[in-house]
Amino acid sequence: MKRVAVVKGSPSSVIQNLFRELAERWQSDIRIAGVVEEPHGLADRKCNAGYLRSIASGTLYPIFQDLGPGAEACHLEGAGAISATEAIEQDIAAGCDLVMLSKFGKLEASREGLSGAFAAAIDAGLPVLTSVSPAFEQAWEIFAAPLFHVLPADSNEIEAWRRAIFDGTAVGRPLQT
Repeated sequence: MKRVAVVKGSPSSVIQNLFRELAERWQSDIRIAGVVEEPHGLADRKCNAGYLRSIASGTLYPIFQDLGPGAEACHLEGAGAISATEAIEQDIAAGCDLVMLSKFGKLEASREGLSGAFAAAIDAGLPVLTSVSPAFEQAWEIFAAPLFHVLPADSNEIEAWRRAIFDGTAVGRPLQT
């Protein structure tokens, strides 16, 4: 079992809801650093990018520029992701057991966005739970192969991965808890 797990096979909104539920369930047992994606909640917008919410603090980081109702373009705003990355790196340095990162997508494919948080978690030998935007799977392969394992969007499968990691049966450095 590899220490980086990529959840695939469902729409991003389903995976993000699953991540929120798992983070809530796991927080009583382990220290989690990272972010989950949340919708912006604005009506009549083509762009789905919204916010990144810190699992540790609840802080919201906007990752979109609102171009107004009816706009045909979607503009990702990288400044929020950079601020989120800085906070995640601080949480990693302060000590955590697992890093949950919403998604490797357009910003990360260009080595922006959460790419620094991915690198910090991997460099620290921490387990990482994430998803990958289908459009950027090739960039993810270049970034993270052969360090990751693919899991379905199924809480039982993800729980089995987490148990394997924390039981010390995963490939890589065992966690110090």
